Amino acid sequence: MMPTRRDLKFDHSKTDLKNWHARGPLIGHYMNALSIFFPEGERFFIHSLRLYRDQITDPELKKAVTAFIGQEAMHGREHEEYNELLAAQGLPAAELGEVVNTILAQLKKLPKAMQLSITIALEHFTAIYGDHLLRHPELTEGSDPEMVAMWNWHALEETEHKGVAYDVYTKVMGKTLSSYALRTSTLIGVTALFLGLIAAFHVRIAMADKAAKKGVREWAGYAWFLFGPVGGLRKIALPWLDYFKPGFHPWDHDNREFLSRIDEIVARHAVPASKPTLASAA
Repeated sequence: MMPTRRDLKFDHSKTDLKNWHARGPLIGHYMNALSIFFPEGERFFIHSLRLYRDQITDPELKKAVTAFIGQEAMHGREHEEYNELLAAQGLPAAELGEVVNTILAQLKKLPKAMQLSITIALEHFTAIYGDHLLRHPELTEGSDPEMVAMWNWHALEETEHKGVAYDVYTKVMGKTLSSYALRTSTLIGVTALFLGLIAAFHVRIAMADKAAKKGVREWAGYAWFLFGPVGGLRKIALPWLDYFKPGFHPWDHDNREFLSRIDEIVARHAVPASKPTLASAA
């Protein structure tokens, strides 16, 4: 699967980011908390692949890495603007973003093989989270259309490029016991850190929103969103475990049928290519 770099823009300037989700502010703030991780997180993914770019000789994989970098750069840009609007609306996005920046700065001091293993672990998370969102459009039904479009675009492109970083890891690390041990042990550590930070960020953002109802009923609805019949954490548990299979590959979860949905989003949100002027043509 060859990814495609797309330049899309989403306008959240008229969106109430404290109350954009149809199921209420606590659900919206969970997704707002996820957004905090993306700008610097996407840059970390790009950085970790660039560490090995000179070792990739396969032409198709080289093209896929270039497209991966292009997609992640666009994701980072859009989430950075999203996070700036969160801050402008009184939520602690900048403060929490600094926490992410500090953690990732420390991770960049690790051996480069560990950095790449962190990337493929987090790419596994984004792939299975994205798949869950695409399989269950009812989770965002009735929510702000611009937000739904942005999250679906991100999920679709994470699906499209979900095998790229993993293929780089396999190419440079080989299919050895040590490479298996590194990638699986890294997933365990990343899972504990990532889910713990999401929970902490979500509570911090929710508490900062003084207008949001935060009674037993609202928190129960949030728990149902995560652990109910189509709950996010419940449904990703088995796909998460598949990572521990010795012969695992992200495309074992073949969901490419969803990728046709991206055409409608591109039609509405693509940035028009600039036309050459007479001066530039001359």
